[in-house]
Amino acid sequence: MSQNNTANREIRMSRTLNAPVELVWEVWTNPEHIAQWWGPNGFTNTISKMDVKAGGEWNLVMHGPDSTDYNNRSIYREVVKHEKIVMEHMSAPHFIATITFKADGNKTHLDWHMLFDSSEQFIHVVKTFKADEGLKQNIDKLNKYLETQLSLRKQYKTTSMARTSTYLNFPGNTEEAFLFYKSVFGTEFSGNGIRRFGDLPAAEGQPPLSDADKKLIIHVELPILGGHMLMATDAPESMGFKVNFGNNYYINLEPDSREETKKLFEALSAGGQITMELGDMFWGGYFGTCIDKFGVNWMFNYTQREN
Repeated sequence: MSQNNTANREIRMSRTLNAPVELVWEVWTNPEHIAQWWGPNGFTNTISKMDVKAGGEWNLVMHGPDSTDYNNRSIYREVVKHEKIVMEHMSAPHFIATITFKADGNKTHLDWHMLFDSSEQFIHVVKTFKADEGLKQNIDKLNKYLETQLSLRKQYKTTSMARTSTYLNFPGNTEEAFLFYKSVFGTEFSGNGIRRFGDLPAAEGQPPLSDADKKLIIHVELPILGGHMLMATDAPESMGFKVNFGNNYYINLEPDSREETKKLFEALSAGGQITMELGDMFWGGYFGTCIDKFGVNWMFNYTQREN
């Protein structure tokens, strides 16, 4: 069989995602993100190793909706930041996956290609595991996760003044928590008050939110003591999140210049882990996140002041 004719043993899908390439790359290469959206509908994931570099391993267990576990081991063969990932899936079935990313302003063109060893293997995988439909569902889940991430991050900055605040993530009980904090401190919600997911316009091409998710809070701010601002959002599992101890809070820095933002980001991420590279976002923010060497989560968001 000619190696140049691979049409009978490959799956290829393309999609233009409504998110900048920096964010798309982040949710592809950070295990905390990819675990939330990877796999067909109904699957969850446990990742034991994810070393995103040429020769690095990615080991995960996919938990099916019928409670069946699927062990997966892949080797990264090529990694070009913001451009390409090539993985060899070592577990059965064996295949090569090539994912390319092409920036287009605040959008990203994604091309996902899976090449199997033979047409017989390809037919078996498609018939038995419905790999083609699974890949489509996987891309749909990725797109929904990106839309949710962007909606959340757009709310992080509601003023152009420099300030420091604490940002909390809740699995769905933000309103209960903030009504409690409001009673304790005797203050009133600031900014736009309580904003819910249902207040946002529906993203083009995305399935509608459930009535329950529409009632969840996307952003709320409450001044507490000494001018400090407490902010929060709901991050429910129905939207691809999993809140646990360690990712349920950020110290949110909103400097008054790009230069100060970059300086603080580089200093606090040194010796730690960059969880999202500092960069320009579609809402006008200069945004990034990191975990410092002591395990503390930091968020950075500079927005140009209007003259």
